[in-house]
Amino acid sequence: MASTRTTFTLDKWLAARAHELGINVSAAARQGVADAVHDALLRADRDAYVKHPEHVDDFWADAEEWGET
Repeated sequence: MASTRTTFTLDKWLAARAHELGINVSAAARQGVADAVHDALLRADRDAYVKHPEHVDDFWADAEEWGET
């Protein structure tokens, strides 16, 4: 997977604590961004469903009855 460099600002006390605890800040940042993207996609999907909910399509309901049982 291709990656890109980015810069972000971290409070000094938080950076120091992460260092003391042996936390890999890059890995933690990657995971945090991945989690935030995942959450945003879930919200966007939910919002789209709320705006345009699915409805029962009588054609497909009837077509399913024609299939094998």
